[in-house]
Amino acid sequence: MQDNKVDVVTLGESMILFQSYNQGALQYEPLFTKSLAGAESNVAIGLSRLGKKVRWVGRLGSDPFGDLVLTTLAGEGVDVSHALRDPEAPTAVYFKDFKRCGDPAVYYYRKGSAASRLAPDMIDETWLQGAGHLHVTGITPALGEHTAAAVRKLMELAREKGLTVSFDPNLRRKLWSEEQARETLLSLIPLCDIFMPGDEEAEFLLGPQEIEAYGRAFLDMGPKVVAMKLGAEGSIGFTQETVVRADPFPVERLIDTVGAGDAFASGLLSVLLDRREELSTGLGEESLHEALCRANLLGSMATQFKGDWEGLPTLAEVRTIQGGQKQVTR
Repeated sequence: MQDNKVDVVTLGESMILFQSYNQGALQYEPLFTKSLAGAESNVAIGLSRLGKKVRWVGRLGSDPFGDLVLTTLAGEGVDVSHALRDPEAPTAVYFKDFKRCGDPAVYYYRKGSAASRLAPDMIDETWLQGAGHLHVTGITPALGEHTAAAVRKLMELAREKGLTVSFDPNLRRKLWSEEQARETLLSLIPLCDIFMPGDEEAEFLLGPQEIEAYGRAFLDMGPKVVAMKLGAEGSIGFTQETVVRADPFPVERLIDTVGAGDAFASGLLSVLLDRREELSTGLGEESLHEALCRANLLGSMATQFKGDWEGLPTLAEVRTIQGGQKQVTR
């Protein structure tokens, strides 16, 4: 009998990422590499490498790029058996431009994609079968006319079925208006148990405040845990009982910051999922600190590789690094 139990279900759009081979300006670069990209699939791969069973759900075109998404995720141990294919709409693509200083510029070609057609009537409760947790981001609600309602319906269904829910706002200003983004993201926060904003996203949602004020405000909306990314300053976590800070891990060679927030999410969830009972009874300071430290480590590692998920570590590698052991390479 097939085991359908999974630790995490995640819903979102996976795309094909094209990057210039020589990291030159897009208009002059003749050679490109292609890979899988997407916040939710990044988290799925990160959690799978950390020993969790993950199911990714999304809509893809019936095209070679959709095939690549599925084979890549399946190759990373992610369950893609519930993915939907659309014969009329394409799999989305996007490009990174490395010619600028700092973060690369990103150009999306996802309007009218298969994922943008997601609607509430497509939500299937079998997606959550055998699952203990749902992870969603604020990207999917921005993709199409009905995608926000679809995400809301799945979050509500997960809570009805007793799953815990995590929500990363993952603000993408290029996808929708600021007013619509703020209204939608704020409306989804009460439906999650774990909320994972960055400090800039917190300011976007609530206006300028002290960091601790953000934590209290978000907790008052309903989440049991708020884990805030502070960039080079590490992270801070909030529950009704405690506030915990975790120092950053050093970045030896900054290459690409895209995907760092998704790596943070997978690191955080990999610890908190082992403590789901604590989420309902009150997460302890030690558990929250452990989760933040692992999240900071994965976020740091993600910035040191080209690509959104390729540098994510296995659980054995994480334990080696956090244990201070030197890895034997030859």
